[in-house]
Amino acid sequence: MFELLTDELRVEGLDPVADRALTGARYCTGGYVFQVHDAHGPLMSGPTYPHDFNWFDGQGIPDAFALAPLRAPGADDPRALVLGVGVVDLEQRTVLEPCEWTVAHAPGALRFTTDHAFAGFAARLERHVGLVGRDLTCTTTLTNASDEHALPVLWFPHPFFPQPAEPALFRSSTALTAPPDAGFEVRGDTLHRRFLPEGHVGPYLELGHAADGPVRLEHRHDRLGAVVMTTSYAPGRFAVWGNHATVSPEPFLETTLAAGEARTWTVGYTF
Repeated sequence: MFELLTDELRVEGLDPVADRALTGARYCTGGYVFQVHDAHGPLMSGPTYPHDFNWFDGQGIPDAFALAPLRAPGADDPRALVLGVGVVDLEQRTVLEPCEWTVAHAPGALRFTTDHAFAGFAARLERHVGLVGRDLTCTTTLTNASDEHALPVLWFPHPFFPQPAEPALFRSSTALTAPPDAGFEVRGDTLHRRFLPEGHVGPYLELGHAADGPVRLEHRHDRLGAVVMTTSYAPGRFAVWGNHATVSPEPFLETTLAAGEARTWTVGYTF
């Protein structure tokens, strides 16, 4: 694993090659933050953390393009390109051709770059993980390297915050709504859980929201008081998932890049 260090935090990031057994076919393999530590100990969780680990559930602060695999029009085989992962078999959930990353490791920063080409799609993906004091930033730049094909993009961060003791989960800078029979409910500007799930399976909900710009979420954290999460973009979909161990907000980025077009976005975490 890679490490980023300050006087206050230690961030562990997965090595796309050496830690391949931990990455799998779902989350971006470059720029995967596996855990964040301070003097209190580990600060992030996961669906099976700390008792077990599997690559599909993951832990820490992964992110993914996996809900929008890229295939040639009319293709009927299970092969597809998942940005940040490589060519995968969608049926078997296996990586057939992992993408190759160029990695630059400097004090306080990790930069990962890879180029994709598959079924007429071409893209360059750059990931930057930076740490200053207690501020962690994860920046993505995606370029459509095709001369003619548009590149549809559906991406989301999947941070796994520890499930707090109290039902209040996070305050939001944008108004949220939830149906009355869901596993979560909105009270004022704060999302609450309605019950604490047992075992691995937990409720998933797509929230209604009013964001037309970047959002700020203040997550309750029993050790720290709060962790602040910010996005540089206005989310399209806004989902939340949780189980007995973790709760995860997922503000989706949805866009289409024209031939030659690039887009950069950032998610920040202040611990």
